Amino acid sequence: MSQKKEVLILCTGNSCRSIMAEALVNAKIGDCVHAQSSGVKASGKVNPHAQALLEKKGYWRDEYHSKVIETILDTPFDLVVTVCDAAKETCPMFPKAVKTIHIGFEDPSGKAEQEYEKTLDLLEKELLPIIKKELCEEK
Repeated sequence: MSQKKEVLILCTGNSCRSIMAEALVNAKIGDCVHAQSSGVKASGKVNPHAQALLEKKGYWRDEYHSKVIETILDTPFDLVVTVCDAAKETCPMFPKAVKTIHIGFEDPSGKAEQEYEKTLDLLEKELLPIIKKELCEEK
């Protein structure tokens, strides 16, 4: 088995969308991809609603936490995905020359609980196939 590909899911606060995406990727396509997440202005804490939802779905792992970008700058990623809603936020740029794609998702933080479910569903429908195509399929 070849080594897993590394994907970084990047957004601003690293408390909700990127953590949800990280957990989803590792749970669903973790056989070929290892996901990490980070934020440029990492909040330092995971959104409790996002965590509760991930726990309910069985995707949560204790090592998930809000990380500042500096902690992962030396990791050789195969792909970087920004998930900020570009209309509202400045999406960070990853300094190393690595393929970067952007798929914006609205931040459910502060909204009703079902918005978190919607975001998780969207991440699964829209983000997973792209990462899978980029990193799991033999070119």
